[in-house]
Amino acid sequence: MKTLITNGKIYDGSGSEPFMGQILLSGDRIESVAPTIDTPADRVIDLQGRSVAPGFIDGHSHNDWFAIKKDPLPYFEPFIRQGIATFVAGNCGLSAIGFEEGCTTTHKLGGGLFGFRDTTGEYGTLEDFFAAVDGNMPCNMAELAGHCSARAAVGGNENRKLTAEEETAMLAILEKALQQGAAGLSLGMMYEPGLYADVEELKKVAALCVKYNRPLTVHPRAESRVSMAYPQLLGRSHLLRAFDELVEIAGGTPLKLHYSHAIFVGRSSFKDKDELLRQMEALRQSGCDVMFDIYNECLGVSVITVILPGWYQGMSAEERKKPLNRLKLAAMVKASSLLLGFGFKDIVVAYIGPGYEGYEGKSVHQIAREEGLSDLQAYLKLCERSNFQGRVNMGPYSTPEIISAFERNEYCLYMTDAWVEPHGVQNPAVYDCYPKFLRDSLRGTGDTMPNTVRRMTGAIADRFMLPERGYLREGYFADLTVFDEETLRNAVPDREQSFGIEKVFINGRLVLDGDRLDQEALQGAGRAIRVR
Repeated sequence: MKTLITNGKIYDGSGSEPFMGQILLSGDRIESVAPTIDTPADRVIDLQGRSVAPGFIDGHSHNDWFAIKKDPLPYFEPFIRQGIATFVAGNCGLSAIGFEEGCTTTHKLGGGLFGFRDTTGEYGTLEDFFAAVDGNMPCNMAELAGHCSARAAVGGNENRKLTAEEETAMLAILEKALQQGAAGLSLGMMYEPGLYADVEELKKVAALCVKYNRPLTVHPRAESRVSMAYPQLLGRSHLLRAFDELVEIAGGTPLKLHYSHAIFVGRSSFKDKDELLRQMEALRQSGCDVMFDIYNECLGVSVITVILPGWYQGMSAEERKKPLNRLKLAAMVKASSLLLGFGFKDIVVAYIGPGYEGYEGKSVHQIAREEGLSDLQAYLKLCERSNFQGRVNMGPYSTPEIISAFERNEYCLYMTDAWVEPHGVQNPAVYDCYPKFLRDSLRGTGDTMPNTVRRMTGAIADRFMLPERGYLREGYFADLTVFDEETLRNAVPDREQSFGIEKVFINGRLVLDGDRLDQEALQGAGRAIRVR
């Protein structure tokens, strides 16, 4: 079937200025892009001057965990309504792959955020995972192999150095994923068990990425001026120390280092922005290919234990209750809060578990006051009631001014870092993150429109070497997003709904037309994307 799209303002994903023209789709491919096309078509769609771009690519996603759900569509629908057709998943070390058949520790994967619940199965290798999801998910997906997942698979979540045999097995799992077409590897240095890995272990992971010329995406050990990652509360910012660690891992190598979600947790951390950029540039000058990504939100979502120090998380339940350990934790938390400009008032409960819905939407400080506890007591109580797997929304992580500056940085890509939860308060980036990037451009606070479109299409496809995606070019897959610039410019964001996105094509199928989501067309619309 041939579809002719006419009268469209075409942004081709390259960063070039748009032009008025036509696009001819043939099956799942783009046959032609030109000012005028004379070829007969089975269907003609007149965009009446609306803008059309390559289907947006979410450059940092965790939707691999949801692609294997028995009913994946509800988890993808809000992203499709944002214009997103493709995901680069498996980030923060927490991939749904990374283990061999017969693994007994798969319940430890996911960092407390994700797990194999209501899925069609557990697929440890990339080959098995892609066989399960290709043609069985709504959107396209490339996959990173996560260090945390592979480490947990061979050694559990214990706070210790891997044995030589375990490390060899872990590296073999990661290399196998790259050989089978993974888009890269990912580190989660703030999540168990990745936070227990030393620099020498991480250098070996990075070396695999260099060997196969694939990116290494990194959730750094700290993203704030003060954190629980380092014992010294004074002196050099922890966020910058965490980047020092990346310099030690990647310096002097041609590694494609990708710094995930450039955020600055706590008000006193905002001042680190310029120094972080200077460090990135210095590392780039050493030969390392450094880039980073952002979402268009000033808050973020994480597991409730994200502010707990590694030494405390690594203790047994009995050791945690010892007065001396509680006293040490309390002192560190109080000092950190004062130095960071971030406290329990800024941690809002998204989900604790069944029976605790009354906590949702409330800050830890508010819960403490209601229950007559100290903030720390309330926080630890919430950790325990959620089996240390609760979910929180935290902020401030950034400011509109920082986001605006980063939107114009040549090394910055866009993403959502969001996923749909079956319960509790949702991350607002689920709904309108990408439309907000477009809105910023149209209102003059972001980059130009051609560059903005490129940062969510062609530039991501280039970074992760996604074949025949990210551009409106002859022979490429027919992923397209149509949007109304006037609606985007005038919209009121943050209303738990998308705006300005009018049509989405995935592999030639019109899956979103206005408000109508074609569930039949979405059945099997998504393809697995192998990188070779």
